[in-house]
Amino acid sequence: MIQESLLEKIRSFTTPDELKSAGIYPYFRAIEKNNDTEVMIGGKRVLMFGSNSYMGLTNHPEVLKAAKDAIDQYGSSCSGSRFLNGTSNLHVELEEALAKHIGKEAALTFTTGFQTNLGAVSAITGRNGVIILDELDHASIIEGSRLSFSKVLKYAHNNMQDLEQKLSTVPLETIKMIVVDGIFSMEGDICKLPDIVKLAKKYQALVMVDDAHSLGVLGKLGKGTADHFGLTDEVDLIVGTFSKSLASLGGYVAGSKEMINYLKHTARPMIFSASTPPSATASALAALRIIQREPERLEKLWSNTAYMVNALQELGFEMGASETPIIPIYIRDNFLTFKFTQRLFEEGVFVNPVVSPAVKSDSSLIRMSIMATHTKEQLDTALEKLQMVANELGLARHVSVA
Repeated sequence: MIQESLLEKIRSFTTPDELKSAGIYPYFRAIEKNNDTEVMIGGKRVLMFGSNSYMGLTNHPEVLKAAKDAIDQYGSSCSGSRFLNGTSNLHVELEEALAKHIGKEAALTFTTGFQTNLGAVSAITGRNGVIILDELDHASIIEGSRLSFSKVLKYAHNNMQDLEQKLSTVPLETIKMIVVDGIFSMEGDICKLPDIVKLAKKYQALVMVDDAHSLGVLGKLGKGTADHFGLTDEVDLIVGTFSKSLASLGGYVAGSKEMINYLKHTARPMIFSASTPPSATASALAALRIIQREPERLEKLWSNTAYMVNALQELGFEMGASETPIIPIYIRDNFLTFKFTQRLFEEGVFVNPVVSPAVKSDSSLIRMSIMATHTKEQLDTALEKLQMVANELGLARHVSVA
């Protein structure tokens, strides 16, 4: 029997119903058709500015063909974990290609990016170790640190003085690992990796970088954060996901052969989860090859980003410290953020609201993601709608009125 206190806790969770009653509930919007930069929702065509498909490859003919061919050859599922019967030669080929692309000796794929962080972070340091996190690290990193049974320390976001203070409290002989997002998924800024590496050497710590939003975005041919700073050899583990630039589902960790071999036999989320299906694995491999072959996609992504950032700045929107195709627009009020999102949707622009507890209540924002395949016309349409809705809602402090 469910305890009454638990039932009361469940019944008291009324926020979704309140948002629905107000007509501003923004979650679980069912997409009927996905055409990359445009989607169909409720029979309505909407410009997509909420996707993480930075390279715009989810509808690329080669990616779709690779998925279909993989189903024909391997079926719809491997029906088991990588550890036992769930490894195909596609997984091995993808791991080898990822390791070579990133610049590491070996790589290991997981079923999701979340599981990758869960597995890699939890398996390394152990009960007597210490994990040091940026306070704005992704939730999967935080959950991995909890599963590690290690002591966890957090430093203020991108604050290297605070990071050093935390490192200085840990004995040199203690196993320790700094885990940081390459690009922070809400704020859009980049970690201070050169300083982090310098401090890691000083205090004898491992460094792990989560490149979920960096693969395909930073570095030569989108190789990621470490390549962006010329520090690939100085970073011990690089983690990423297939669900963004690689237009698929899954994740990976790359590092030395010894480290990857260790994770193959100790990372529980990988050992006890079914492997990525053949279609997803083949899609990621095809997308990686396209990124390597077509550097102009990366150039277009950054061209689009620069255009959008400059235009939003001219309009007076507050975007914080973003340096990447992740563009936060700060509203700093939960209700207005939901209202802004809904009105934009009604005007044909899909964006993502981010409110507390995901961020502090006075830091609520609209998160826009730019893609290489957005056209200038689509960017201009979004800008027009953003200005119109901001003026309509009386957000003069965020946008200039022409």
